[in-house]
Amino acid sequence: MAMTHRYAVDIRDLPAADRAAALGALCDDLRSPDPAVRDDGAYLTAVRWTPSLSPGERGRLGDRMTVHLADHAVQARSFAPLVLARLVETGDWRPGWWTAFARWYPAETDLRGHDPVLGWVHAAAHGADLLAVLARHPGQPPQPLAELATARLLAPTDHLFDAQEDDRIAYALARILGHPDLTEADSVRWLAPVAAAFRTGEPGPVPAWASNTMRTLRMLYVLADRGVSRRNTDEPARPLTHRAAVLEGLARTLAIVAPYTG
Repeated sequence: MAMTHRYAVDIRDLPAADRAAALGALCDDLRSPDPAVRDDGAYLTAVRWTPSLSPGERGRLGDRMTVHLADHAVQARSFAPLVLARLVETGDWRPGWWTAFARWYPAETDLRGHDPVLGWVHAAAHGADLLAVLARHPGQPPQPLAELATARLLAPTDHLFDAQEDDRIAYALARILGHPDLTEADSVRWLAPVAAAFRTGEPGPVPAWASNTMRTLRMLYVLADRGVSRRNTDEPARPLTHRAAVLEGLARTLAIVAPYTG
């Protein structure tokens, strides 16, 4: 079946015997190096099909995405979190999926935003998108999410974010810090390793990880000050659970690298 015809169908209209094959083909295309196949075909179809899948099918799709997180092809790894985010939005999340994601996200070394051949890679941003969705998932504690975002920021890299990845990670952190179960202490606890890393700085060029982290915290300060709304919605901005504590913690942490802020 040609790709365009395969993705033009509604999976609910397929015979039971064909659904497994269709999902398998979809997963194969989610690791395609062709952005027209991967982005415009497979990913948009995964978004459309996921709510119509049976629980077992959604489970198999999520399991397949954890395999993609260990794939040798970066586009397979970087698009897996987007599909997992869609599964979370339908109410599905499994401990094994978290384990695979938490292992991959801070360890990913290919942080390119866009590649002229592969199209959007965007691993840092796509991982942040999953964190933002998980912040709203019932039963998911917020503190591990903030700690994972921190681990991603502090991981050694020579890549300077160039496609607003810092904004996407800041947005994810803002969603996490809006969680109603967060204590005031937990709202700022994740900043401790950032502050410690900043204090290791020496005269000379700013390392890429440090610049990425500084810019992320600056955007987060804006979101903490003004409130945060869900992306691509008209939802009114909501305050962080412990706004004042987060603003003070961010200011103190940024002052380590920008003492002129007072």
